[in-house]
Amino acid sequence: MEERIVKFYSRESNKLALHAMPGHFATSNSHINFYVDVTSIKARIGEAEEAARIMAHKFGHLNYVDTIVCMDGTEVIGAFLAKDFEKDHVSSTNQHETVYVISPEQSRDNQMIFRDNTKYMIAGKHIILLLATTTTGETIRRSMDGIQYYGGIIEGIGSIFSTVKEVNNTKVQSLFDGNNVIGYQAFPKADCPFCRQGTRIEAVVNGFGYSKL
Repeated sequence: MEERIVKFYSRESNKLALHAMPGHFATSNSHINFYVDVTSIKARIGEAEEAARIMAHKFGHLNYVDTIVCMDGTEVIGAFLAKDFEKDHVSSTNQHETVYVISPEQSRDNQMIFRDNTKYMIAGKHIILLLATTTTGETIRRSMDGIQYYGGIIEGIGSIFSTVKEVNNTKVQSLFDGNNVIGYQAFPKADCPFCRQGTRIEAVVNGFGYSKL
């Protein structure tokens, strides 16, 4: 299986590369023809720091950032991103003038949960939502709904890999997109050409990784 893996480098930095494997894969919202692996970017300190630096530049000038909500194991990037915002003198309304970096709980039906000890990091705060991979935008929509339910103000969305440019009138800033992974496609579950051809799904994938069936 590893023989099929192709490496794609970032246009902004040769220090960043994602790995993509062609096949028939299922996400929670769609079927896709490439599994995109961003594990090294999330887990290696040097790559996470470089990813945060580029992401901060893509966000440009922001008036306020109080909290970074990290999905899919992006906390290391989130921590570096918070430091970059502070170095760029992005203001925070937090009393201690530093940025929170947190991850929500997920209920069984994929609803976002913040407990009483973290709600104050969301309510009335200016939020950056950070994800690993985005193919349909549905996870972003649910996450935005959850953050807004708890009183958060969405200031920006970032994703390591995304084929979605905008969700609910908010631009998605990404390090890699469909122009990097040539031929990448996502299909509705009910209209997947691989399923129509009888090709079996080989793995269930999400921002955390790959589970072979």
